[in-house]
Amino acid sequence: MLMPRQKTPNLQLPTLDHGTFDLSQITSERGILVVFYRGLHCPICANYLSELAKQQDKFAERGVEVIAVSSDGQERARAMADKVGAESLRFAYDLPLDQARDWGLYISTSRGKTSIGIEEPALFSEPGFFLINPDQTLYFGSVQTMPFVRPHFSELVGALDFAIANNYPARGEYTGAV
Repeated sequence: MLMPRQKTPNLQLPTLDHGTFDLSQITSERGILVVFYRGLHCPICANYLSELAKQQDKFAERGVEVIAVSSDGQERARAMADKVGAESLRFAYDLPLDQARDWGLYISTSRGKTSIGIEEPALFSEPGFFLINPDQTLYFGSVQTMPFVRPHFSELVGALDFAIANNYPARGEYTGAV
């Protein structure tokens, strides 16, 4: 399990249009929001990424970069980017599933074609997102075992405003006896 205020695993992946993404090289004022999505086969992911794209400027205004990540290959990642129509949103692809597990993501097996007629990969990670500080420590994280009921990006923007205004620390950091 990833722990708030602790360094996250590194993440170095190819992107569609922005070269290689390297989490250890983030230079934005308040870090990055890393959004792991299931892949092209997931219609909920397409809607979710569309919402992320709509909020991307608001994150940037608060000093937070964003990136969408999946275990899909380049061709499927490009198809998702085209479907979402978010030209400025960075898409990273080829996430190794052992690295997905390092991030605490759940792994699912294929059930064949989805409701939109796209074949699921044999194995893929379920969704999650993490707000990572510039020093690569975890500020906030959320993972799901299902594609449903994900945090809303508009609510995260509001939470960021509160956190910034109140210098609110990452919570959930306690690891001692209970």
